[in-house]
Amino acid sequence: MEFFASSHYLPLAFGAEGGGGVIYAFNNSNLAGKLIIGLLLLASVFSWSVIFNKVVFLRQAAQETTRFLAKYRTARNPLDPYAQELKFDPSPMAAVYKAGCEEMTFHLLGSPEIDETFKVRLADAVKVGPVQMASVRSAMDRTTGEEMLKLESQMILLATAVSGGPFLGLLGTVWGVMDAFSGVAMAGKASMAALAPGVSGALITTVTGLLVAIPAMFGYNFLITTIKRMTIEMENFAAECASDFEHRFLK
Repeated sequence: MEFFASSHYLPLAFGAEGGGGVIYAFNNSNLAGKLIIGLLLLASVFSWSVIFNKVVFLRQAAQETTRFLAKYRTARNPLDPYAQELKFDPSPMAAVYKAGCEEMTFHLLGSPEIDETFKVRLADAVKVGPVQMASVRSAMDRTTGEEMLKLESQMILLATAVSGGPFLGLLGTVWGVMDAFSGVAMAGKASMAALAPGVSGALITTVTGLLVAIPAMFGYNFLITTIKRMTIEMENFAAECASDFEHRFLK
C-alpha cells in the first residue's frame, strides 16, 4: 500500500512531467551551469573525434608496417625496398627506414636520388667508415623521435578531457548549489520544493563531466598503450636496420 501511495512521486523523480530527468535538471540549471555543460559537450565532440581519427590512423599504420616488414625481411639487400621506391605510408617504421637509406646512399653514392644506374653504382660503391655509420644512426634516431611525436599528437586533448572534465563539472555543481542555497536564504524559508530544482540543476554538470571523462579515459588508455607498443617496435627496428647496414656497408 505504501508503494501505491507514493507511486505518484515516481514521474517527478524521473522527470516525466518535465520532459525527462536530464532535461528537467538542465532547465533548472543556472547560466554558469549551462555554459559549463556547453563546454563539456564541446570537449566530448573533440574527444570522440580524436579517438576515432587515432584508431583509424594507428590501424592503417600497423597494416602498412606489417607489409613493410614482410618486404624488408625477404630482401637480399637492406637497400632493395628503398631502391624499388615502394610506399608504405603512414607506417612510422617505414619512415625511419627511409631516413636511414637516404643517409646511407648519400655517403655511399654522394646522392640519395634513385635512377636507372642506382643498383650498378651501389654494387661498385666503396664501403663507409664508422663516422658515416654514426651519421646514419643519427638520422634514424632523429626520425624515430619525429615519428613518436606524430603518434602522440592530439593526445593532450584526451588527457585534458580526462583530468579536466570532472573538475569542470564539479565547479558547475558547487556554483549551482551555492546559488540554490543563496536563493533559499533570500526567500527566508527552506523547503525541498524550493531547494530541489536548484540542486538538480547543479548536479547535472557533474554528471556531464563524468560522461565526458569516462569514455576519454578508456580511449586514452587504449591509444597510449598502442602508441607505446609501436614506439618500442620502431626503436627495435631502427637498431636492427642499423645493424644490417653495418654488416653490409661498413668497412
